[in-house]
Amino acid sequence: MVAIDITLWFTLGTLGMALGSVGLAYGFVVLPREWYRTYADVVIVTLIATVAYGLMALGIGEIGAGGGATVFVPRYVDWLLTTPLHVLFIAVIAGAGRRLTGAAVGLQAATIALGFLGAVFATPLKELFFLAGSLAFVGVVYLLIYQAADSADELSVVQAGLYRKLRNFVIVLWLVYPVIWLLAPTGYGLMDAETSSLVITYIDVVAKVGFGLIALNGLRTLQSVDTDADALTRPLAVND
Repeated sequence: MVAIDITLWFTLGTLGMALGSVGLAYGFVVLPREWYRTYADVVIVTLIATVAYGLMALGIGEIGAGGGATVFVPRYVDWLLTTPLHVLFIAVIAGAGRRLTGAAVGLQAATIALGFLGAVFATPLKELFFLAGSLAFVGVVYLLIYQAADSADELSVVQAGLYRKLRNFVIVLWLVYPVIWLLAPTGYGLMDAETSSLVITYIDVVAKVGFGLIALNGLRTLQSVDTDADALTRPLAVND
């Protein structure tokens, strides 16, 4: 029964991500062509998630963990690819330099990789990898909140506001994931697989589709209030 319920959540996640991808594709109709490359990040995120959830709904990519729990590999591949893209998009909107952007993206990728290792191995490696991943995520938060803010101070009010909104949105939602990780069977089993899959699927759809909608609305606002084409395109690339 649990396996059927988990499959249901993964199927709903697939549909949610697919519909989100279709809705976000509207951005390619309303945004300037020179912004397509940057905006494509948010659409790629939901497309990757659609594939990942589709694979999990089909039962593909499940492996046994050291503690006896089931680990869904497509979920971690999804996060490994998509969360750094969100970090990259935020850094670009903030006008951050390449070094800062690379550090933030790399730390976010490390967060996911270490979380995966923690889910696969049993105690005490589980705790060690979880702690290392948590420290990596603290580094991401620090770079996005403090370092990127210095670059955002030089932006227009609208663009700086979009940076802060996207930054706060992902940080608040991403802080829920380690809590679920600890409570789920991959952690200490205080939450069953069915419930943890439901919660993670819900947060995933909100985080990915919601991020894209905020980004699209913010870019359209930026486009409407700034008529200088050079000013519009300048911040939408990583600075040297």
